[in-house]
Amino acid sequence: MQTLLEVILPVFLVIGFGYVSVWRGYFPVSGIDGVMRFAQSFAIPCLLFQSIAHLDLSASFDPRLLFSFYTGAAVCFTLGLLGARFLFKRDWEDCVAIGFCSLFSNSVLLGLPITERAYGPDALIGNFAIIAIHSPFCYGLGITVMEFVRNRGQSGTALARNVARAMFHNPLVLGIIAGFAVNLSGLAIPGVIDDALSLIVRAALPAALFALGGVLIQYRPEGDTKTIAMVCILSLMVHPAIVWMMGSSFGLPQDLFRSGVMTAAMAPGFNAYIFANMYGRARRVAASSVLVATMGSVLTAWLWLSVLP
Repeated sequence: MQTLLEVILPVFLVIGFGYVSVWRGYFPVSGIDGVMRFAQSFAIPCLLFQSIAHLDLSASFDPRLLFSFYTGAAVCFTLGLLGARFLFKRDWEDCVAIGFCSLFSNSVLLGLPITERAYGPDALIGNFAIIAIHSPFCYGLGITVMEFVRNRGQSGTALARNVARAMFHNPLVLGIIAGFAVNLSGLAIPGVIDDALSLIVRAALPAALFALGGVLIQYRPEGDTKTIAMVCILSLMVHPAIVWMMGSSFGLPQDLFRSGVMTAAMAPGFNAYIFANMYGRARRVAASSVLVATMGSVLTAWLWLSVLP
């Protein structure tokens, strides 16, 4: 109970604050859209850029962690896609969007604050290693499969061009690439610029959590109950269970093991809805899955925290 109160509830209270503010009319929907745009297009890319620019890459990128996490993500994507097709008889494009919901954990808005509150800022090395390739991997997989499904018979060159165009219009991906460029080049960020980035970064997670609450009220669960339940089970239970089993067998260090399991245990991120909206497929399932799984993760995150070493 103490873990729930001290670690998880503060994060969800900020989300709830945004939800109630819009629900009661204290904050306009147009304002929430602006806050979310600021968080996702500016503040969080700055957070990722600064974190990766200062990251000790040799200590962070343990292949056992990344293989465990992304194997679990790919398995859940495949299960979500095939489940939507063969259990719920959705068309293939809907299936890819639903699979993407099962793939894309909310690694930044939920994974970072919950892990930090549970284990401290020094425990986030594994989180940042996962986040560094999270958007490129997930969008790369989702966009590639969607473009293949939508354009059967398309040349390999055209497919690669469509994937690259979608990837390099994503601010999160651009922030990650810029961070790697600075880190690998050995260039030092001037102190004044680094201080300015820090000011923006401090606003990133609170603003994003508040905006997430305001966004969620706009999408109420309607129908598709079994499909949404499948996405929630894959995201909240199956993915972290796979990471747990693989991480245990690989002998992951404790901090990296915790980061991997907790990041995998997060609800689908809002990017799941962005992906569905981008292609106009399964938007109700995506929005409802984000809402239901985010509420459900209050209990499942507590469960995983209680059993982690």
